[in-house]
Amino acid sequence: MRQYPQQADLFASLHSQEDHALQAGVDEVGRGPLVGNVVAAAVILPSDCTLPLNDSKKLSAAKREALAQAIRSQAVAWSIGEASPAQIDALNILQATLLAMRRAVAGLKVTPGHIWVDGNRCPEPLPAPCTAVVKGDGKVACISAASILAKVYRDEQMAALHARYPQYGFDRHKGYPTPAHLEALKQHGVIEGVYRTSFAPVRRLLDGQ
Repeated sequence: MRQYPQQADLFASLHSQEDHALQAGVDEVGRGPLVGNVVAAAVILPSDCTLPLNDSKKLSAAKREALAQAIRSQAVAWSIGEASPAQIDALNILQATLLAMRRAVAGLKVTPGHIWVDGNRCPEPLPAPCTAVVKGDGKVACISAASILAKVYRDEQMAALHARYPQYGFDRHKGYPTPAHLEALKQHGVIEGVYRTSFAPVRRLLDGQ
């Protein structure tokens, strides 16, 4: 795993490889919530992509949704990988995140020549060389695209969960441990198969603390 501390060096490396290998970007969303899957996306963009991509956290929900639709229609290949609450509890959140990333890459219908991952480590094994880029979702277009797909996909899951359990407010906090969510959790209890029981606020409630 190689990191590029200077943005100029990062883009020099990226551009030097563009003519030789398809570039896949990988990002995840959902490490911090108490609820639901951790979701990763992998995206291979066409070399002439001109979409106004950015870190998904810096985009409005409407902009993310519009871009997600455009990414899915224009990408050379894209894929979603997930790890469930049970897998998160069994493996820990870091290992479950890396598992979701590997699943996203494995789901691509085109094998990339190089993989760019947001963060400070690459999941292993992967079918191609990998570079981890800290805050890569704001630096590398294919990672930005992956961050948008992962965010929109997981938000859709939270909307569906809200439709089943509206009393928890999943449409607002997306499963993150906000004060309103923690209060709803205390009032309504832990939903089996939905909550991550290894996470401290959930574990304390189950233990009667």
